[in-house]
Amino acid sequence: MPTLHRLATLRDDVIYFIALYQAWIYRVDYRRINEFGQGGADEDEDDKKEIGTKKESESATCIGVEEKTSGADKGRKATKRR
Repeated sequence: MPTLHRLATLRDDVIYFIALYQAWIYRVDYRRINEFGQGGADEDEDDKKEIGTKKESESATCIGVEEKTSGADKGRKATKRR
């Protein structure tokens, strides 16, 4: 096998292991809220439970109870993208 081919395959192997190492270090944080104000699936279920219990307990005494908003929606209304 020619020397240049051996160096090229060694280079490819090194790049592959660097990519694996970076994927291991910089894992995806599914709890993080993205730019649309949506987080991971586990948090959404918890938020729905909290909102549901708040509405049930306060619906008889308060009119116009605001729902819990995400970080991106605070201070402004969310609009659909076109």
